[in-house]
Amino acid sequence: MMNRRYALATALALGATALSPVAAQTWPARPVTLVVPFPPGGGTDTGARILAEQLGKRWGQPVVVENKGGAAGQIGAEVVAKAKPDGYTLLLGNIGTQAINPSLYPRMAYNPETAFAPISLVAELPLAMMVNPAVPASTAAEFVALARARPGQMSYSSAGAGGAPHLAAEMFKDRTGTFILHVPYRGGGPAIADLLAGHVQLSFMTVLEASGHIKAGKLRALAVTSDTRVPALPAVPTLAESALPGFNAISWLGLLAPAGTPKDIVDRMAADVQAVLADEAVKARFVALGGVPRATTPQAFAQLIATDRRRYAQVIRDRKITTE
Repeated sequence: MMNRRYALATALALGATALSPVAAQTWPARPVTLVVPFPPGGGTDTGARILAEQLGKRWGQPVVVENKGGAAGQIGAEVVAKAKPDGYTLLLGNIGTQAINPSLYPRMAYNPETAFAPISLVAELPLAMMVNPAVPASTAAEFVALARARPGQMSYSSAGAGGAPHLAAEMFKDRTGTFILHVPYRGGGPAIADLLAGHVQLSFMTVLEASGHIKAGKLRALAVTSDTRVPALPAVPTLAESALPGFNAISWLGLLAPAGTPKDIVDRMAADVQAVLADEAVKARFVALGGVPRATTPQAFAQLIATDRRRYAQVIRDRKITTE
């Protein structure tokens, strides 16, 4: 009897193993949903639509973008975390949903460490350090000197407490020893509007959101926050080269599936993302928006999430940042 049970269990296991590649070969057999955990129009949404269009061509099935915004991305992320892990519901998360929120929100409806299967990084989104043109500073170093001379008299806007731009500004303040007031808004639009109006003097925003105002001369870019200069703003130096050696604080976009999604399907999706981002026309679309397309293996993406989660948890603790 025991031998029969063992033989049956072995046969079932071998059968499951044999079926796994077949499942990957036949997937997707119907449309795939790509959840964007933010409203339409932002950087994450724009990147999702470029990616969805190209993956749909490769997969021979529509990739339908669904915006499920709210709670700093938690509502959309929860939808994917609790979806069936069959490769038909995916998340385009960002540094906020995957690396920052776990330290800002101690009670979440899902475990951010175990709820997702990382697939691939999609794009890095460097931030632009911008000032209103009336601010008498043409470089990051000049702005640092100005802020030090006027402690508490200058302010910066952000799209909300705890986002990547907010944390980048706090890292900047920490590195420079400056006292600049934080003015949070409900979204990037109002934050930039008050910078344009001169109600605040400084803001960190993704190049994707800011490049139009910078190129039109309505805002002055002093630096970008990535390791290297951004193709969309080639004349703007990095903070690392102009004022703060080693400074790096970017946002990013990445593709994730519910935990438990078969590894062969995850690996296939990662390979397809890599192929999509290798296309020169697709690269050009991301670059024109201020992004840096970059694909990774699932393992490398998981490591990036873990590293950024530790880094921003430290910033949040040190600066006593809350969402209230």
